[in-house]
Amino acid sequence: MAESNNQSAETKLSDVHKRIKAAFETFDNAANNTVDVREIGTIIYSLGCFPSQADLHDFIAEVEEDHSGYIHLDRFLPAMTKVLLEHKFPPIPKDLLLQAFEVLDKDNKGYLEPEELTKYMTQEGEPFTQEEMEEMLTGLADHERNVIYYKDVINQLAIDPDM
Repeated sequence: MAESNNQSAETKLSDVHKRIKAAFETFDNAANNTVDVREIGTIIYSLGCFPSQADLHDFIAEVEEDHSGYIHLDRFLPAMTKVLLEHKFPPIPKDLLLQAFEVLDKDNKGYLEPEELTKYMTQEGEPFTQEEMEEMLTGLADHERNVIYYKDVINQLAIDPDM
């Protein structure tokens, strides 16, 4: 029995490593096992982890190559594996995301205008840049009506932590 548990743990570790490598390689434009430090947040988010800006900064400080602006897979893989296996930086539950959008949707329309969301996201909390907002709106807005149906957005943002 211990052997099958051990094999199961090895399989899980192998699956975690495959997910991390696949996410990392998406941003490894030079195919040299390094990514620009500015891509690390996006890679971590794509793996279903949502660190605060402070936690993200600390993580980058741990894995960055001598303040070079680049992160090598050899340093990222073990650090990110630990994050995933310990369930650090968990996703925000769907019900809390819904509550947050409902607070912003003062008229209870079920959607937000791009201008409304841009105002909130660039002027409050940890502000998004204009470029980040444009990327987000491209991916989230209903292009026929030019609104953001936040219940659909929540389903896109929520990631099954057991994947």
